[in-house]
Amino acid sequence: MKLQLNGDMIETQAAMLDGLLEEQGFTGAKIATAVNGDFVPAPARATCALSEGDRIEVLAPMQGG
Repeated sequence: MKLQLNGDMIETQAAMLDGLLEEQGFTGAKIATAVNGDFVPAPARATCALSEGDRIEVLAPMQGG
């Protein structure tokens, strides 16, 4: 299935958000996620089903000031 991840079109076999994050190397990282503009908390990622054309945003916290 084709999705948009952080603005880039990708192909994935992942059916759930947690699978996509693992596939893309985000495991173990402190991140925030959104699907189609809706925040998805970490505990909900395993049950967040993905669909063709979804827009996924993955953000990592940044330090600085």
